Amino acid sequence: MHLYVLDLGLTPYDDAWALQKRAAAARISGALDQDLLILVQHPPVVTLGRSTKPGHLLATPEYLAACGVQLRDVERGGDVTIHEPGQLVAYPIIDLKRHTQDLHWYLRQVEEGIIRGLATVGLSCARVAGLTGVWHTDPLGRRVKLASIGVHARDWVTWHGVALNVENDLATFAYTVPCGIDGVEMSTVARECTRAGVAVPDWHTVQQAVAAGLANAFSLRLTALPEPLAALLRG
Repeated sequence: MHLYVLDLGLTPYDDAWALQKRAAAARISGALDQDLLILVQHPPVVTLGRSTKPGHLLATPEYLAACGVQLRDVERGGDVTIHEPGQLVAYPIIDLKRHTQDLHWYLRQVEEGIIRGLATVGLSCARVAGLTGVWHTDPLGRRVKLASIGVHARDWVTWHGVALNVENDLATFAYTVPCGIDGVEMSTVARECTRAGVAVPDWHTVQQAVAAGLANAFSLRLTALPEPLAALLRG
């Protein structure tokens, strides 16, 4: 089985959200015949998942708008999440009927894919028991979060996904309690590679590592999305 890849570059959140829904509908109907991985960066946006708690958004909608930050309520699980340029967002459109029909299993596989991908650029990362996401512990013992995950599924087909901080400045995170975890320190691949004394990979290298890691975790073969299917999904 294949994992098609579609790279959208820097794309507004609403456009990518609509494309995910079209892709999920196409996967459910069979018009999209293989699983799909959408790779994208977004302009600054705060998204509120179904589990967002009062007080986890630290700025008013009006203040966010004045700062050029969008605010969206979305159907994914999880708490408040940030997207901003320099962060790699990966949206797997996976038909779990062809894998394992278990969202907890799916979350662990997404984590595993990111962990495997980052290992290839020199970062040893891990899970934290009871917390969804991917974490790194630096040489001084500081535990930081690199990737946040929130998903949704219909008819066992997934959308939404994982946000990996690669080279973003983390400025937008000041407006939230990231992922609803008090005291969490967010970091980036670039920062943690520097702390670990590892060469900082370029954007393309991280993107390819993440795609390969996710494909490996789901036992899929990476394949470019055929243009007719890309045109169908773009609408």
